[in-house]
Order: sequence, then structure tokens, then C-alpha cells
Amino acid sequence: MKEKLKQIIDRFKELESLLADPKIISDNDKLKETAKEHTHINIVIPKANRYLVLVNEIEENKLLLNSDDDELKSLAMEEISQMEKELIELEDELKILLIPKDPNDDKNTIIEIRAGTGGEEAALFAADLFRMYSKFAEINGWTREVMASNGTGIGGFKEIIFSVKGSSVYGMMKFESGVHRVQRVPKTETGGRLHTSAATVAVLPEAEDAEIDVSESDLKIDTYRASGAGGQHVNKTESAIRITHIPTGLVVTCQDEKSQHKNRTAAMKVLKSRLLAQEEERLAKERADARKSMVSTGDRSAKIRTYNFPQGRVTDHRINFTSYKLNEILDGDITEVIEKLKIAEQQELMASDI
Repeated sequence: MKEKLKQIIDRFKELESLLADPKIISDNDKLKETAKEHTHINIVIPKANRYLVLVNEIEENKLLLNSDDDELKSLAMEEISQMEKELIELEDELKILLIPKDPNDDKNTIIEIRAGTGGEEAALFAADLFRMYSKFAEINGWTREVMASNGTGIGGFKEIIFSVKGSSVYGMMKFESGVHRVQRVPKTETGGRLHTSAATVAVLPEAEDAEIDVSESDLKIDTYRASGAGGQHVNKTESAIRITHIPTGLVVTCQDEKSQHKNRTAAMKVLKSRLLAQEEERLAKERADARKSMVSTGDRSAKIRTYNFPQGRVTDHRINFTSYKLNEILDGDITEVIEKLKIAEQQELMASDI
């Protein structure tokens, strides 16, 4: 630990010099990359310095244990005991801070919610999830923008795609990928029977242009007139866009904007983010044999959470966490669940040699 922290402190000093280098300052990409690394390491530096000070002070106090002065030896032993306790706490904190950071954590995100089994009730549940994430974004001071949606006549969504922008959005939202299940008596149920429905959530890191290069020759772009929930045309011009990525077969449609240009821009953002996610899923599968993760596998087919209305209960199946704050959670208060998932992921990473 001691040598590793010294290397980090040396790297921090090097980064500070680089940030003052005119060559770095004149290169926006390099400056952004250097500043990002500097910010991440900066969090570690105060604790790293304190750790090294404690190690030196403990070593100095241990020399006093050879003294003939009993009072001095007693004081030294007392100080060593206190400092070793602080050192253990610092080491635990540093282990968490030194866990390799997911490079996507600082990115904005694109979230796709699709109604699964359960018909109209599943579509209403998809709308509930959209509202929950919208409220959570509002609580965190993030901005949310709908990119594409396919609504139903009674307020549900067969599918809704939206972007969330702000500080460390993906790092918080990535744990939401998977199948969400709801157990309740639907509004459409006259017999009072309990139904189980589901919706799938996909959380994608927003791809930056430099990360994904999409050739125009690989795209098939169709335009058509946008339609509303009942199938009727909502405008007279062909503003809706359908983009097909020929090599992968991925299809993205967007019709929420009145402008064809805006719909195309939104559709390309979604396509690039899906392509990035597809590549990262491939890499994750390659690493799967080396480290099995129950927390953030990225497997969108995995059942991750159940919302049980009769019991007022929400259960996250990955970490066996249950909360009886169903209404608060659906109102966007999902911080406790996410924090517990983050801790579980940290524990997995700390226990892993990968």
C-alpha cells in the first residue's frame, strides 16, 4: 500500500505539471483527459498523505519502545495503538477509492424502458418507472429529455427512450438495467385479482462521437409521417426517422420532434449508444469467466427487482434488499437502493483479483 500511494502522489504531481504545459492546454482532448485523471486522483491525495504520515509516525514511536523511560514507553504504546486504529480505517477507505473506476461512470446516459409481459398493465408500469426515474433525475439536479416514445391510450408506454444528463449519471443509473416486475391489482381489473407484469430497463452510457465511428454507407435511413397513440398521423410532413444499422441489424426510430433533423440527431445518439453498449456487453462476456458479478452484469434479461403493491414492498433480488417504502421509491427516492448496490459492487471488486 505504501509504495502504491507514493506512486499515486508522484503521478498527481506530474499531472499538475501537465495541466500547466502549453502543449496540453492547446490540445482540448488531451487537456480534458488530463484534467479528468487529475480530478479522480485528487480525491485520494489527502488520505494518501495522511496514511504515509501515520506510517512514519508509527515507525518513529516504535523506536521509543526500546527506551529505558517507562513513562515514555507507555505514551508511545498509547499513541501507536491510536494511530494503528486510524491507519486500518484509512486503509479500508483507500481500498475503495483505489478500485478501478468504470470509465463510463461520468457519462450521461440513455435509458430505454419497454413494457414486457402483462399487456396494458405492463405499459402502465413502464410509465411508472419513467416517472420514478424522472423524479430521481429532478432530485439530483439532472436534466431529462424524451427522445422517442410509443404511448398507449390510457397513459402507458409500450416503449419510451430518454436521455439523462448531469454529474456521474451513468455511475448511478447503471444498476437499473434489467427486468423490473410489478405485483398489483391493475386499474383495468374488475375482479380484484392480483396480476404480475414486467418491464425491461436498459441503461446505456451515452456514446461520444470519438468512441463510435458509424459510416453513412452502413445506414439505411427512412422517413415517414409521425403517428399518435391511436395510429393517427400527428403531422403532415415526413418528420419521423427510422435508421437501420445494416451490419448489426439494429433499428432506431424517432418521431417525438417536429423537425426531421432533430429526430435524426436523436436517433443517431441512441444508435451510437446501443452500438457502444453492444461492444461493452461483448467485452463483459469475455470477462465473465474471470469474475462473476451479481450486481451489475448488464444482463437486461435478468430479473432484478419486484414492486409488490399489496405489501408496500420493493425487493432487489441481486442483494436480497427489501424496503417497505414503495410509494417513496416510486416517487424517485431510489438513492438508498442504489447506494447499497454500489457498496455490493465495491465489495465484489475488492474481493476480486481482476
